[in-house]
Amino acid sequence: MKTKTGIFGLLLLLTMSASAQQEGVTRYVNPFIGTGKVDDNSLKGGNFPGAAMPFGMVQLSPDEFVRPNGDEASGYDYSRDTIYGFSHTHLSGTGCVDLLDVLVQPSVKPVATLTGQETFPETFSHAREQARVGYYAVRYDGSDILTELTATVRTGMTRITFPAGKPRNLIFDMAHAGQNRGGDRKTIIFNSQLRLLDSTTLVGYRKLSGWQKERSVYFYAKFSCPVTDAIFKSGKEVFLKGDVANGRNTKCFLSFSSTSEPLLVKVALSPVSVENARLNMEKENPSWNFDTIAKDAETAWEKELSNIRIDGTDEQKAIFYTGLYHAYIQPNTISDANGDYVRSDYTVARLPEGDTQYSTFSLWDTFRACNPLYTLLKPERVGDFVKSMLRQYEVYGYLPIWQLWGSENYCMIGNHAIPVVVDAALKGLPGVNRAKVYEAVRGSSLRDHPQSPWSMLEKYGYLPEPKQIESVSITLENAYDDACVARLAKALGKTEDYDYFNRRAHFYRNLYDARTGFFRAKDEQDNWMEPFNSYSYKPVGMHPYAEGNAWQYRFFVLQDVPDLVNLMGGKRKFEQALDALFTDETRVDLDGGGNASGFIGQYAHGNEPSHHCAYLYNWCGADRKAQYYANKVMTEQYNARHDGYSGNEDCGQMSAWYVWSSMGFYPVDPASGIYSFGSPQFRKVEITLPGGRTFTVKSNRKGKEDCYIKAVRLNGKAYKKNYITHADILRGGELEFVMGK
Repeated sequence: MKTKTGIFGLLLLLTMSASAQQEGVTRYVNPFIGTGKVDDNSLKGGNFPGAAMPFGMVQLSPDEFVRPNGDEASGYDYSRDTIYGFSHTHLSGTGCVDLLDVLVQPSVKPVATLTGQETFPETFSHAREQARVGYYAVRYDGSDILTELTATVRTGMTRITFPAGKPRNLIFDMAHAGQNRGGDRKTIIFNSQLRLLDSTTLVGYRKLSGWQKERSVYFYAKFSCPVTDAIFKSGKEVFLKGDVANGRNTKCFLSFSSTSEPLLVKVALSPVSVENARLNMEKENPSWNFDTIAKDAETAWEKELSNIRIDGTDEQKAIFYTGLYHAYIQPNTISDANGDYVRSDYTVARLPEGDTQYSTFSLWDTFRACNPLYTLLKPERVGDFVKSMLRQYEVYGYLPIWQLWGSENYCMIGNHAIPVVVDAALKGLPGVNRAKVYEAVRGSSLRDHPQSPWSMLEKYGYLPEPKQIESVSITLENAYDDACVARLAKALGKTEDYDYFNRRAHFYRNLYDARTGFFRAKDEQDNWMEPFNSYSYKPVGMHPYAEGNAWQYRFFVLQDVPDLVNLMGGKRKFEQALDALFTDETRVDLDGGGNASGFIGQYAHGNEPSHHCAYLYNWCGADRKAQYYANKVMTEQYNARHDGYSGNEDCGQMSAWYVWSSMGFYPVDPASGIYSFGSPQFRKVEITLPGGRTFTVKSNRKGKEDCYIKAVRLNGKAYKKNYITHADILRGGELEFVMGK
């Protein structure tokens, strides 16, 4: 791997050099971080390097797989050297695959040859590839075609430089899609169309089912020079001199006249109609200036990222700002420029003036760190995030679990839109209506729906196995959601509701086995399920944990850590249990533990259930251990190479953990507004707050070993707490850490 790492290091330097004229923070963003892995002890990260705008609909990036599965959900893997085309939508670091819409591939091969193929591979090397915010480029090895990508919020723009004297062909493939692990959730394209309206305009759509059960994507494409020849294909039927193809597997092959000028291609998307896609292009990208669009994207990213400044090493800045960049790739804009969007019941509606509808809510992952990060750094966007979730409740009856392309796919467990919207309501963020939020969280917590069988929970006080798979995890996670409902009920003076949901918030006690010290599965008769194996992800005859095992779920009581401490026998025994988590043998019974990676003992940083655990030492008087392990994860499991993450990015969560932790604190209970101290990495962090205030975090840290907090001062005064609050930060001021070995 030395050669690849060396090439990547050179590429990083070249990319940063190409952006050297930038004086802001975007020059530190490296979109290749988290796009691959070095060995089998890590996951790929699952990021893509292509062009995108902050929270944009279009994310234009290369696809390196014919039919990617959940292990290649972004369509890109740094270890590969073949590109099949460039599609206009992607998922960032998810464990399931979808999107990958409107694949475009340039080619110099004769069209007659191309029509007999189903895929159109081209090889490349990373030495001929580069990426920065809002821009991606690659030159193919064999054909020598240079393809450059950039984007607006709802449009992608491609500049293709063909070698002199070669054919100039372009393939549009509406059949390109993913397929999840084991062939389950196989993507089915119900119908698609490609239609050449005139010599410079191609339109189309596809309706499909994959990870998302039903989805429609429409596009409107323009070319900078006219099409001279067009061949359309539907399945095995080839239409010479055609102008339309309909069916489940449609492609078209467009030829352009020979010229020394690059071919420019603009593609606008819409979830509503081809006409709306046209309007999106007219609004966002009416001209043909590729460099201007790329510069506008860079400017947008600079504005988005620069309200937080850090003083650290170049590698730390690359990890930090690339982390912010990844966190801001989603949620995605899903409404058109005129305000039209598709509701969760698949009807079309129009937003109030000034609103934006968002989707791609990977809530099981992001509620922990990514969503709280938005409330601190992007409060002006959170109101639209919350309203987007509430609109699902209005037509669907409950809040999102995992919402993609505007509708629900029921992936993962719990109902973790609840802590997100409750946190926004309690923090009083602009555009967030407390009464509407409470109606939604209360209603979502009383109606049975997939992954949240409330009536069963109420009947038993826990979810019995195997009547409900992942029973332990769902019981624990729903208890946290209930605690969040209780908090908002209390804030609104709804005493009866508070008592009810606070009681449910402590149902986790019913699955705690004092003999083993773990949360365990029970059957319907209140008996412990046997045999018990704390290391197993799917014990024999059971499936009690979601993407984790008994070790990782041993500490999932975010809402009442003091009660968990007491449940486990007091502070000393709680500390010993945490010690065992981090020092026990790294053993994985891979009977469903494929998402586990980034191990320190049984702590698995590569997936979410462990993410808060290091900070729990702060509740038992062992703060130094919280500092030690937080520092260990940051310094050992993050880097500025393609293998920069020890697990899937999961729509910003892996990055958000680092952003929080590197500043020196972390939201263990993400809806509490309390941030627990860890080990600050930087000499200085400056956050620009609404109203022009600033909050500055300083430390005298000199190196990796100075990871321990010796003293803390807030606004010049000695500070004895081991946490800071959201309200403290919003007031502005200075938090100073005195660090040492």
